[in-house]
Amino acid sequence: MSQGEARPPLLADADGVYRVHIIGNSGSGKSTLGRDLSSLLELPHIPLDSLFWKPGWTRSTTEEFTQRIRETLDSSPRGWIVDGNFTGMGAGFVTGEANNVIWLDPPLLLYFPRVMWRTFLRLLRLREPCSPGCLERPGVVFFSKDSILWWCLTNHFRFKSKTQALMSDPSIVRKTVHLGGWGLEYRRWWSSVVYMVKGHPKST
Repeated sequence: MSQGEARPPLLADADGVYRVHIIGNSGSGKSTLGRDLSSLLELPHIPLDSLFWKPGWTRSTTEEFTQRIRETLDSSPRGWIVDGNFTGMGAGFVTGEANNVIWLDPPLLLYFPRVMWRTFLRLLRLREPCSPGCLERPGVVFFSKDSILWWCLTNHFRFKSKTQALMSDPSIVRKTVHLGGWGLEYRRWWSSVVYMVKGHPKST
């Protein structure tokens, strides 16, 4: 990309390979965007939830988790779309290896109702769980601090603060697209991605 040229909505390396890491609080739209980008770019979608959680909500060890991530990324040399955070469990190297970091940062009032609806559907077994064998249970959802609803509410500003600190690294900032607001930024960016992929050759 020449000096002064507008930054494309997605960056590829010299071989035209896209490696995308989507971050954001629970319910911010990471998995939806991951699936959409996977379909558009014809690349594997890798939800970190499915690599971390074992059936029955059993947590992987850091060693198990990082090994699964490493093996999964290495099996996708043509590129990948990863969604999820898990920095505290050793997944920070995904951000480092990505050539695109998409930070989904909508207002809590916009996405919390979506989390509630998704959780309700999972309780009724009308939607796939976040990881195989990890079923939502009413007692946990409504009466536990392990609830995804509680996590979403209490982690919103904490995640935003941690991510802002991450953005102090210029090497991360250069490859980051920060999408906040009530949806207009997201729709404009997505339209530009679709136009770039379908209307122009992939380029850096």
